[in-house]
Amino acid sequence: MTKKEIKAMISLLDDIDYEVASHVEQKIVSLGESIIPFLEEEWEETLNSDLQKRIEDLIHSLQFDGLLQRLKNWKERGGQDLVEGMWLVNTYLYPDVELATLSRGLDQLYYDAWTNMKDNMHPYDQVKSLNNSLFRDKKFSANTKNFHSPSNSMMHLALETKRGNPLTLCVIYMTVAQRLGMPVYGVNLPNLFILTYKLGEVQFYINVYNKGLMLSKADIDNYIVQLNLNPVDIFYEPCSNIEIVKRALRNLAFSFEKTNDLEKAAEVTRLLTAITDEDPTV
Repeated sequence: MTKKEIKAMISLLDDIDYEVASHVEQKIVSLGESIIPFLEEEWEETLNSDLQKRIEDLIHSLQFDGLLQRLKNWKERGGQDLVEGMWLVNTYLYPDVELATLSRGLDQLYYDAWTNMKDNMHPYDQVKSLNNSLFRDKKFSANTKNFHSPSNSMMHLALETKRGNPLTLCVIYMTVAQRLGMPVYGVNLPNLFILTYKLGEVQFYINVYNKGLMLSKADIDNYIVQLNLNPVDIFYEPCSNIEIVKRALRNLAFSFEKTNDLEKAAEVTRLLTAITDEDPTV
């Protein structure tokens, strides 16, 4: 279709004949995200508030369907790139943010941390050095004032503001650590996401939400006892990138529930379902 034909079709969205308008809407949806720039142009040109609302809803629907498919594709490829997975979560609220934006922020953090690293450092010293770089020099910290804000699950905002929830801060820390060659991975603890440094017989834990505090297995044991839970492997061992992104989506859905935005909470749950083998609502 030519640009003129597309614009003519979009103008029929507010046709007084409901069947015509409905048919046009279905045709627009079938064209996918490529039509969004034309919809945005029509939104800017029209003074019809009802048409603007319909266009806004259509754009959101097209973006959501595209994100749903990209998340499925990411999972089917094995979820190998964690930053890409977190970026996809990011695009639910900020569809215009590019993956390259996250990568540039992480590249700078890596370079700054690398300049403080030395050869043959003890694992504890490696962690201390990275802690100094991220928490003392860059001043990353927990966002305790607005803990349930959906923005805490947005990785590009965490990189910009140096504030986030346990998961986003852990992903930033883990990504930089792995680029430095450190064997640091995510651990799915109940109510708190942490990291583990695991290499052969050496294993300890890192609470990024508490400025990189190092913990022992006994500390994790005590934490689990306090929650009246039985110790299981997932509380101690590295989890997959797919599990991390699923947790990010659960966090985001919970944030929307806490802010009483149930429509967005339901949409994010649909995204979670797309990369979950079992029903996440059960």
